[in-house]
Amino acid sequence: MNWITNYVRPKINSILGRREMPDNLWIKDPETGEMVFHTDLENNQWVIPGSGYHMKISAKERLKHFFDDGAYELLENPKAPVDPLKFRDEKRYTDRLKEYRAKTGMEDAVLSALGNIEGLPIVATVQDFAFMGGSLGMAAGEAIINGFETAIAQKRPLVLFSASGGARMQEGILSLMQLARTTVAVDRLKEANLPYIVVLTNPTTGGVTASYAMLGDVHIAEPGAVIGFAGARVIEQTIREKLPEGFQRSEYLMEHGMVDMVVSRLELKQTIARLLKILLKQEGTPVEVAA
Repeated sequence: MNWITNYVRPKINSILGRREMPDNLWIKDPETGEMVFHTDLENNQWVIPGSGYHMKISAKERLKHFFDDGAYELLENPKAPVDPLKFRDEKRYTDRLKEYRAKTGMEDAVLSALGNIEGLPIVATVQDFAFMGGSLGMAAGEAIINGFETAIAQKRPLVLFSASGGARMQEGILSLMQLARTTVAVDRLKEANLPYIVVLTNPTTGGVTASYAMLGDVHIAEPGAVIGFAGARVIEQTIREKLPEGFQRSEYLMEHGMVDMVVSRLELKQTIARLLKILLKQEGTPVEVAA
């Protein structure tokens, strides 16, 4: 025990009326090294004002900024079996789930919510990378399907924000089954003639890219997001060639026709609202494809 740090310093601070400075008061821009005030970054939707670098944002914060007046109604996620394979690596899967639930305040990696954007009622489904890398397991699959079913029942468009490292290995084949199940849910939404817009955020990889994340009517990517199936290093080792600069980044994928547009997080709400008005054949302004 450090006696000075743990006892003397707090005692002096309490006598002098000082407050402890939080450790994360300033946050460093990974690209430029610029130090940004935490509150300014939070108010700017975790987009660094100087460089435009998009940091990760929690599902709840994304929903708050995305919906009109920050008002939304969370859908209750269906229950799913916990640890069906009794999986254990360095620790038990059930212990990992408890750890991430305590850390994020979420039951699993996906939230779905009802709300309005510029007056349009929609369903938004968001993956949170902070929960086990946004990995797709049975609970996440059920939450995504529930979002689609709610959109169909209430005749609302669905906007999905993907952020995932892929399938959840602790659930094995049961995780991979969610790829097919979510794909069926996408088909049902399209059969109901309801728009489906996907926002690909950093990162969107693995089985998520191989299923619902690349089946939208429109694919929007946040700047600088890594989007792909296999990792770049695995591809290089397989084909034994050096990949192009920026391979699997949003901008590269838009240039090569894999995504429709790259849009800053700060402009997503307005862009998606205009797109939905067009897809729903409501009066609206044309959408320009951003570089």
